[in-house]
Amino acid sequence: MYLIIFDVDGTLVDSQDTIFHGLQVGFEAVDLPMPDRKTALSIVGRSLEEAFADLVGAQHLEKVPAMAEAYRQSKISRRKLGFEIDPLYPGAKNAIERLHAREDFLLGIATGKALRGVRHMQETHDLHGKFVTIQTADTSPSKPHPDMVERALSETGVERDRAVMIGDTSFDIKMAKAAGIHAIGVTWGYHDHTRLAEEGANRIIGGFEHLDEALQDVLKYDEETV
Repeated sequence: MYLIIFDVDGTLVDSQDTIFHGLQVGFEAVDLPMPDRKTALSIVGRSLEEAFADLVGAQHLEKVPAMAEAYRQSKISRRKLGFEIDPLYPGAKNAIERLHAREDFLLGIATGKALRGVRHMQETHDLHGKFVTIQTADTSPSKPHPDMVERALSETGVERDRAVMIGDTSFDIKMAKAAGIHAIGVTWGYHDHTRLAEEGANRIIGGFEHLDEALQDVLKYDEETV
């Protein structure tokens, strides 16, 4: 059995607009100037408190809890109003369904999102039942700490050399390497090809149409097993 672990923001869903809005709400709540868009989105992948801490620096750490709470409450309110609909990247759903159909594959999630956000994604895009293990910021330290991967391996019983993390940020790649599993980087998210390569991604792909080839390359599975 093989375990394929997906990041969410920047890998499965294009959430940059809703994340940026939430960050703006957080900064406005404590009357701090908002960083430019590129800087703000560079922290996507980290857990919420850690992301705000990275952005505000040591001099404003006491403001982080209020910023994170403002972000969360904004998300909850906007979802109730029908906003916060992050689209899947092209090919994402087909890839998930195709891999889920294989008898030798288990799918998982490891994300800096809260579980509430993952459930919202599943409901929005009809992805219930596709992931056997879901690791979130609710129960694990922020990436790149390897805890999310360790929990996923423990829950599924899959060996490390038969598991792979798929993500768009250096945090994903570093987490995978810290946990001793393979890593595939994707270029359509928040960190560029160079950063992913520097952290040791086994393969880097530019579209979901290349995922099967990359998985076969790093996992060496039997292509005929379905």
